[in-house]
Amino acid sequence: MSFSKHTESNTERNAEGKHAEEAEEYDVIVVGGGPAGATVSAAVAMRGHRVLLVEQHRFPRYQIGESLLPSTVHGVCRILGVEDEVARAGFKLKRGGTFRWGRNRDPWQFSFALSPRLADPTSFAYQVERSRFDAILLDNARRVGVDVREGCRVTTVLADEERVRGVTWTGPNGGTRKARARYVVDASGNGSRIHTHVGGKRTYSDFFRNIAVFGYFAGGQRLPAPNDGNIFCAAFDEGWIWYIPLRDDLTSVGAVVSRENAAAIQRDPAAAWRRLIDSCPEVRGLLDGVPQATEAPYDQVRVRRDWSYWKSRLWRPGMVLTGDAACFVDPVLSSGVHLATYGALLAARSINTVLAGTAGTAGTAGTAGTLDEDHCFDEFEARYRHEYALFYEFLVSFYDMHQDERSYFWKARKVTNVGATELEAFVELVGGLASGDASLTAPSQAGTRLTAASSALDQAVGRLPDSDGLRNPLFESPNIRQVFQEGTILQERGLFGGPLEDEAPLSPGGLVATEDGLAWADPGAR
Repeated sequence: MSFSKHTESNTERNAEGKHAEEAEEYDVIVVGGGPAGATVSAAVAMRGHRVLLVEQHRFPRYQIGESLLPSTVHGVCRILGVEDEVARAGFKLKRGGTFRWGRNRDPWQFSFALSPRLADPTSFAYQVERSRFDAILLDNARRVGVDVREGCRVTTVLADEERVRGVTWTGPNGGTRKARARYVVDASGNGSRIHTHVGGKRTYSDFFRNIAVFGYFAGGQRLPAPNDGNIFCAAFDEGWIWYIPLRDDLTSVGAVVSRENAAAIQRDPAAAWRRLIDSCPEVRGLLDGVPQATEAPYDQVRVRRDWSYWKSRLWRPGMVLTGDAACFVDPVLSSGVHLATYGALLAARSINTVLAGTAGTAGTAGTAGTLDEDHCFDEFEARYRHEYALFYEFLVSFYDMHQDERSYFWKARKVTNVGATELEAFVELVGGLASGDASLTAPSQAGTRLTAASSALDQAVGRLPDSDGLRNPLFESPNIRQVFQEGTILQERGLFGGPLEDEAPLSPGGLVATEDGLAWADPGAR
């Protein structure tokens, strides 16, 4: 159950510059106010629990990761009650992706509308300015009762031998405060200072250890309608480039290249960015005569280590990781915000269920049974790992299908060059759950699976030119269907209050979501 409503003491109210003697009490403390933090905090507050969110920056603030998937827009945003506000923001409509990638030199389309389960009214997402999109989510968290503290930084995790108990944090003027809660959620991104309190260090992928350099142009040509809002990804000798139309007068352009280019890029990011764009004829042509953006914060060229990683554990008693604090995978499929908000929703379901103390059958917040902490958070971790593994597996296959044996970058990104250590780490990550296949227990089996997935994807793309327009051969490829399956269920839950088919547990003895999507239920208790 929730703690009683907190009343701030005079000591705490005036604690800037000195240590607050009394700890504030909450049910949940969320560290980080991006999409993951805003989602988990709002979803917990909507169940009546007391939530503190501590964010280091003041919003709006700049962030990369501007291309969304439909699951976030029509699934998570609708569950949180913010879909209409996102629609009114005027973000660029995205109907899918356009790729110059693979054997064929002609661009091909990945359309959300041709998926048999993504109904036309919701077969789109948005290209968003993250400063505006993230602010909408954070303001929504405030609106549903989250105590949001911006310009504040968590400095210490409070823990004993049994569990994490809270945090200490500093306010804008340097004063130190202490807060205690049943759960601490680390949603503070790839730069998290506290993620090591769960699962130790990160496991980094060698296959996806790239570097990205990116900036903005004040306009640019658009693809022919109705695909003028699509993200355009073009492979070239040194890697690949994204081209995202954010507004008529603003385009995000970034290059993802090998880490061996890091020194040259760091030495002169702007020059490296321009050179890489010039090396890709398709993107260079779209920007002919278009000046670089001069409006802040889009007037800078930025560099990011685009390294994929995951953790050996995603929770411990009293603490849970979500968003980029938990894991990150290559951005070519625009999965970043999806994985962040999906993982946050999973965490909120586990927190809400444990705080409520009981959970009934699917769709009923009743008292048919009690779900303990281990059961709830093991469900969170299994589903989160499963979703991440599906994207990882798909993206290895996606990279492998680009046939350019002259290029060092692409030679190094063939399935046959996935090292034994990487395959062992992947088997550990998957835990026998990827693609619902419990037989994956050895690196050799993982390599066989990745090779088969790459071949199936390559064949599906090859059938696109002969498509009748009524079916998308891409969705006939099993790994593509699987990678979008959970996102589709999220959309159905947002639209219809639940999936169109009975939701099955991920594994025997597993849990399913309640009708509102905010907690877990035991399907065996029906």
